[in-house]
Amino acid sequence: MLKLQKTTPLDIDYLESLGFVWHTDRDDSSYISNELVIISEEEAEAYYEATNTLYDMVVEAAEHVIENNLFHEIGIPFNLVEVIKASWENDVHWHLYGRFDLAGGVDGKPIKLLEFNADTPTALFETAIVQWAMLKKNALEEEHQFNALYEALIENFKRLVTLEEDVSTFEERYDGWNFLFTSVKGNSEEENTVRLLQHIATEAGFNTEFAYIDEIEFSPDEGIFYEDKNYELWFKLIPWEDIALEESDLAMLLTNIIKSQKAIIFNPAYTLLFQSKGLLKILWDLYPNHPLLLESSFEPLEGKKQVKKPVFGREGGSVTILDENGQESESIEGDYDSHKMVYQAYTELASDIEGQSYQAGVFYAYEACGLGFRKGGKILDNMSKFVGHIVQ
Repeated sequence: MLKLQKTTPLDIDYLESLGFVWHTDRDDSSYISNELVIISEEEAEAYYEATNTLYDMVVEAAEHVIENNLFHEIGIPFNLVEVIKASWENDVHWHLYGRFDLAGGVDGKPIKLLEFNADTPTALFETAIVQWAMLKKNALEEEHQFNALYEALIENFKRLVTLEEDVSTFEERYDGWNFLFTSVKGNSEEENTVRLLQHIATEAGFNTEFAYIDEIEFSPDEGIFYEDKNYELWFKLIPWEDIALEESDLAMLLTNIIKSQKAIIFNPAYTLLFQSKGLLKILWDLYPNHPLLLESSFEPLEGKKQVKKPVFGREGGSVTILDENGQESESIEGDYDSHKMVYQAYTELASDIEGQSYQAGVFYAYEACGLGFRKGGKILDNMSKFVGHIVQ
């Protein structure tokens, strides 16, 4: 059984003073759990090692997709293939950060990859700021977490200029390039997550600005503009697949902007390869029976309990658990039914005394750097709770 430590919750006024305003779910319950998952130093180290190993495997799988032209197989929209290739082939398109969702790692359960949120991962604010504040509020040792996410992002922002592990030369090599941060209007969670990233980039030493997507001008020949100012660097918390499927003109503009080297976009287009759950099948083909992987296929797994999920989807939408006979045992409706489906062998998540499931999320920014948990039902949806952790 999972080990938990009860905590005094952070009050709403304090959370909002941090910029964390999505603290209450639609049923008026707190989104932030008033408990911490207790993990050992050995478990924290295992999460770190597993995540670093998985990232290297994902890079190999993406290279395999590109070399063998498997874009359609893993559900990549055709109008992004060119920009994905362009971003993959040039080192300046640096992967800023992503989040691996993992089963196991606690309560004696083996770590297994569920998926990689590599393009527009959420829970950044919760992992980097809120769970640290929980320790401080409860007079616990602040360093007793696997949580260097904030500092790792500062370093990785600098690597957008140095393009190497050593960032000591950032100041002399940074040439004043302007960095624009963007979200859609009307979504406070996404906006404040982007503003946190903007704050971190500013701390790293960049000239930054924030704008909503509908305030920006795009020119294939001249680049990205906001209020008549040109921005060489652009971060968007807008999924690449949404741009491809819903804003095809923008997809073409961004392709031309990248090809003409008028701007660099984060996260890069190639992170859509990592993001696609179709890559789970490629990983299984390349690394069959690897201890960190679950068997995955584009066809139902015969005689096995499994999870059916769309190659692109969020918050459990359109996900179904099938029993050994292929019969539906649990599902969540969603807007992603039209996407290609992946079948992944089922694995039990760690659970508490009330039967709530816990899924680990480990952020990666050049290396594994921050752990947080979500708890909920067998399928974690948008009513799942964020749970911090403490290393003891």
